[in-house]
Amino acid sequence: MNNLLISLWWVIPIIAALVAYKFVLRVFFGMVIVPDDAVGLVIKKYALTGEKRLPDGRIVAINGEAGMQAKALAPGLYWAMWPWQYTINMQPFTIIEQGKLGLVKAKDGASMDTGRVLGKPVDCDKFQDAGAFLNNRGQKGPQAAFLTPGSYRINTFLFDIITVPVTQIHENKVGIITTLDGEPLEKGEIAGISVPGHKNFQDPITFINAGGMKGLQEDVILAGTYYLNPWFVIVEQVDMVYIPIGYVGVVNSFVGPEGKDTTGDTFKHGNIVKRGDKGVWDQPLDPGKHPVNIYTHAVEVVPTTNIVLNWADSRTEAHELDKNLCTITVRSSDGFTFNLDVSQIIHIPRNEAPKVIARFGNMKNLVSQVLEPTIANYFRNSAQRSDVIEFLNNRIQRQDDAKTHISKVLDAYNVVGVDTLIGDIVPPAALMKTLTDRKIAEQEKVTYETQRHAQIERKEFESAKAGADMQPEVVKSTRQVEINTQMAASKVAASKGEAEAKTINATADAEVRITIAKADAEAKTINAKADANATQLNGAAEASKIKAVGLSEAEVTKQKTEAMGTEQYAIVRVAEALAAHGVKLVPEILVNGKDGANNGLIDALIGSEMLKKLQRQNEGGTIVRPVDERPTEEE
Repeated sequence: MNNLLISLWWVIPIIAALVAYKFVLRVFFGMVIVPDDAVGLVIKKYALTGEKRLPDGRIVAINGEAGMQAKALAPGLYWAMWPWQYTINMQPFTIIEQGKLGLVKAKDGASMDTGRVLGKPVDCDKFQDAGAFLNNRGQKGPQAAFLTPGSYRINTFLFDIITVPVTQIHENKVGIITTLDGEPLEKGEIAGISVPGHKNFQDPITFINAGGMKGLQEDVILAGTYYLNPWFVIVEQVDMVYIPIGYVGVVNSFVGPEGKDTTGDTFKHGNIVKRGDKGVWDQPLDPGKHPVNIYTHAVEVVPTTNIVLNWADSRTEAHELDKNLCTITVRSSDGFTFNLDVSQIIHIPRNEAPKVIARFGNMKNLVSQVLEPTIANYFRNSAQRSDVIEFLNNRIQRQDDAKTHISKVLDAYNVVGVDTLIGDIVPPAALMKTLTDRKIAEQEKVTYETQRHAQIERKEFESAKAGADMQPEVVKSTRQVEINTQMAASKVAASKGEAEAKTINATADAEVRITIAKADAEAKTINAKADANATQLNGAAEASKIKAVGLSEAEVTKQKTEAMGTEQYAIVRVAEALAAHGVKLVPEILVNGKDGANNGLIDALIGSEMLKKLQRQNEGGTIVRPVDERPTEEE
């Protein structure tokens, strides 16, 4: 234990020094040391003789009065701060972090101006000089000025610091501003006019000094980070106004100067003004995103493409403008009630959209106030002028007439009627049954007629098919005729050659006989010249006869051939040859040529020969007879 005390001997001087500081330096010399990260807040316990007292209503002394002192001690060494007269409170620096701002509320100072909720900024080194704040008539209460991120020596006897997040406006959003301080709004206005210089409401005093008004503001702030004093402004974030492609946004402004109507005397349904004035703007917003204050400007989105509206119970377009439209019920002149669906196509030109909105307020009013009664009444009137059958039969004409009439009506409302279409028509069930029965009968009639024509076509087809099937036989017969013709021609040529041969032979024989006769005449010189001459004459006569006969037959054959034709003459010669040889000209088997062809006799001959062949084959017991011969009693 003794050794431990000996080893810690050096602690004794330190303890002594501390005691000396606490009791000696502090008491006898009034020494105070303020650390580097703090500020010394001074409280004067009492005033010396002759010193002033704090005025009524004040809590912070600026002239040495007893109480909380405005002047704080910065980091450092101070003397004469006697502990029996002053209490020193060490206060850490006030730190405003990034993404935050410090709101300042003064506990002492001058009174607020009437109607104001924020104290005016004064020169006080960002609230680090409390004496300057009070001497410069800084006002008690919430301050318009605020502290941005950083480190400050704040006298918390005078100021309360409240940290709040900075204002962040997100993408595709706009900040709608409501100010809590400024001049009162003028009568009839709903928002404050735009004033310059306040840096998007980050400088409240500049806004107030420029004549900015308290309440809803026409100006908005866009996406970004802002140091906005929440004691000065309230920020509401809303979506930007989105105008799709194929639409425009007609703006009805509730703020701005009273504008002059730009439409002239032709349009008497509201004022159309220039952009920025109060009223319906003559230039709509084009497709895109627009930072519009929805509380000061109403934007009506108007389609500029073709719009289809359906008067039908079960069909509604995506725009839902026809949500409350239904099938039209009409009554015909013959007393029948029936339903019909109608579709109307309209188009609103871009430059006409402001007039439509100025007249009706919105697209739904256009449908309910104009389109719905116009189209429904037109078709009711049209149906009453005709019976149901006529209405159904003249549907196309009714549709064209409706388009013309409705387009003319819509043109007066700055709307283009593109087309009017009649959809489903539902006539009475009893009438439909009658029409259906009639139609079925007509269709059956058409069906029967079609079947009749089909049978006729089938008959012609079968005939053509049979002709096509017989075509090989026809070709074969034609070829056979050609063959027979060639054979007949060949026989004629052979006969002609035979005739010529006979003529030559006759001539040769005559010459031979003449030669023999001459030889005999020379040998038989003793015969009488008359006999020789007679013999010679007889030979010459015989030769001339033979020659004449041959030439005559050849000439006759030629003439017959030319007169009858080669084929016919050949047939006659064949018939003569058959007759000369005892062959029957009318055969037991009759074979006719196809379609009366000229080779019938040849076919008959062939048939006869075939019969003979069959008779020879059946001589053993079977009797073969001609087709026209009846069997005998013995048979």
